[in-house]
Amino acid sequence: MARQLSIFAENKPGRIEKITRLLSQEKINIRAITISSANGFGIIKILASEPQKAFDLLRNHNFPVDLQEVIAVVMDDEPGGLHRVAQTLAEHQINIEDAYGFVIESGEKAVLVIQVENKPQARSILEKNGFQLLSDEEIYHL
Repeated sequence: MARQLSIFAENKPGRIEKITRLLSQEKINIRAITISSANGFGIIKILASEPQKAFDLLRNHNFPVDLQEVIAVVMDDEPGGLHRVAQTLAEHQINIEDAYGFVIESGEKAVLVIQVENKPQARSILEKNGFQLLSDEEIYHL
């Protein structure tokens, strides 16, 4: 099981700087980040080297933060790699609600981080179809 931080922040200068400064000062490494915004507010999603420590730190500094379970799927870094994951889930009527990805080794392996409603079912289906899923320890030590 992998976990990500979801931080809700007003979309204004200095917000990301404060978050990254706090994490940096505590020697917490950011492995992946995505930022989206609408109507003056944003959601910053972070895979951190120490998710629980990062969650506690940000909460103690009054950031509205949530720690959520996600599925981190290793896929081939080639045309069709993402399609194979999406197809496998679609065949079993599992909707990908949110996702982002990053490359581990160019032309070889990438990771797709997904949120789905039924995580245990999705994990089981992906594993039965030969996909490698990463745990906290594995993803944060790539």
